[in-house]
Amino acid sequence: MATKKKASATVRVTQTGSPIGREKDQRATLVGLGLNKVNRTRELEDTPAVRGMIAKVQHLVRVEQA
Repeated sequence: MATKKKASATVRVTQTGSPIGREKDQRATLVGLGLNKVNRTRELEDTPAVRGMIAKVQHLVRVEQA
């Protein structure tokens, strides 16, 4: 019997701060999230990995449930 994939939850992440003057790993985390300019928004799958990345740069992003 085939099982249907459950639609996974998504989270909308918007970059609100600049990575200028920040640690290199914070810049790399923003790039990993698909963000590279202020006010860019990405809709990402809500996984523990993505949540960890968001936590690392929480002072540079705004998070909304999509």
